[in-house]
Amino acid sequence: VQLQASGGGLVQAGGSLRLSCAASGDPLSGYSVAWFRQAPGKEREFVAAIKVLGSGPYYTDSVKGRFTISRDNAKKTVTLQMNSLKPEDTATYYCAAGRPILTTLRQERGYNSWGQGTLVTVSS
Repeated sequence: VQLQASGGGLVQAGGSLRLSCAASGDPLSGYSVAWFRQAPGKEREFVAAIKVLGSGPYYTDSVKGRFTISRDNAKKTVTLQMNSLKPEDTATYYCAAGRPILTTLRQERGYNSWGQGTLVTVSS
């Protein structure tokens, strides 16, 4: 499956952005999908994931209550709604698809298809 991430941009702290991950090729319905992010000078980290039938979802602690991941299998899209953004959310965000087991759901090695990344910048 090929993935295309979009929706990044510049926003003030407290604002919102909606990221989209569009799939082509194989149906997205057969994959779990996650968002990861990488801030300058830091390692890529897990943000959120949603399983094949929408179960979960799973979030890293720093975004719980602010971010919401959802999927529309018919439209082959997964979205990440980001509210109450903070400067520390600044990063390039990547969507990824795969068939992780529970222990790899929050790890890069659980996913074998990656989008190109979309930059989110939150100003203070």
